[in-house]
Amino acid sequence: MLVLSRKKKESIMIGDTIEIKIISVEGDQVRIGIEAPRNLDVYRKEIFDAIQEENRLATQRQGDWKALKQLLKLNVESGDGH
Repeated sequence: MLVLSRKKKESIMIGDTIEIKIISVEGDQVRIGIEAPRNLDVYRKEIFDAIQEENRLATQRQGDWKALKQLLKLNVESGDGH
């Protein structure tokens, strides 16, 4: 992890297209601004983590659904589904 110190109105560049600006510092709260290309998603960490968890659960549910469909198909083919 890279750790940098910045003052109000100073910036950090990430690559050629992402700029992190320090807007204000008040007590233990820092306001930042992020300039990034529109095609790049920018999320707060807790939102990003929630999205990742939802994606994980959706993938798991999709796998469960596929397994259920396969079980039903086997049941119908064996003649037990009627």
